[in-house]
Amino acid sequence: MHTFIDQCGRNVHITNTPKKIISLVPSQTELLHYLGLEKEVIGITKFCIHPSNWFRNKTRIGGTKDIHIDKIRQLKPDLVIANKEENNQQQIEALAKEFPTWVSDVNDLSTAIEMIQQVGEICGKKENAALLVKNINQQFALLSQLKSQIRVAYLIWQNPFMVAGGDTFINSMLSAAGLRNVFSHFTRYPVVDLEQIKESGCRYVFLSSEPYPFKEKHQVALQNHLPGSRVLIVDGELFSWYGSRLLQAPAYFNQLIKVIKDNP
Repeated sequence: MHTFIDQCGRNVHITNTPKKIISLVPSQTELLHYLGLEKEVIGITKFCIHPSNWFRNKTRIGGTKDIHIDKIRQLKPDLVIANKEENNQQQIEALAKEFPTWVSDVNDLSTAIEMIQQVGEICGKKENAALLVKNINQQFALLSQLKSQIRVAYLIWQNPFMVAGGDTFINSMLSAAGLRNVFSHFTRYPVVDLEQIKESGCRYVFLSSEPYPFKEKHQVALQNHLPGSRVLIVDGELFSWYGSRLLQAPAYFNQLIKVIKDNP
């Protein structure tokens, strides 16, 4: 019997290296694939779209906030991997009574790195995880830096508008890219109105491709209301997925920084 402490401070008891894993978080599902756990992962959510062959072929056990516990019982996992923010607390607590359930709590790059290392250790892929962490750190070391921080509002939803606050992983990615989140004084994902966005003094407004699928029509409409800012659609996965996709984030941020430098 091995005991691991998850990122919420809970003791998780696991008898052997897991052979039947269920992942309840899209970015962590992609991480498990990257670490080489093709056979071990037996269940994912309907939002776990990467990798595409897993999305097509793995058993889906509902959404991140609406897990089908009966389906999980049928699969009889020896490990469930969840996340404090993305999953429903009551459902996770219920699962933890029946199955070893490891819960991540990721708010910045350092806790993302910690999550990757711990998942690698639990799943018998410690060396793979260590190499991934090394490569992620190398990529982030290559990030370009703006001479002065550009003020940015990052929208994740509309009707009502919701933005990323200062205690989110998105905020930490904005900061890594040398951008200043104008709503960092808020926590989590507060609702704001158009007037607050105008008064924030943001130079750029980022419309995330997820969880709300902002499109060009939303960009055009908002740009008409915000002539003093530049509205851009950005890749939400590269700002909010905290697993192996972090390898791709710095290169994308550098592209974004170049756009900003060319259009100050």
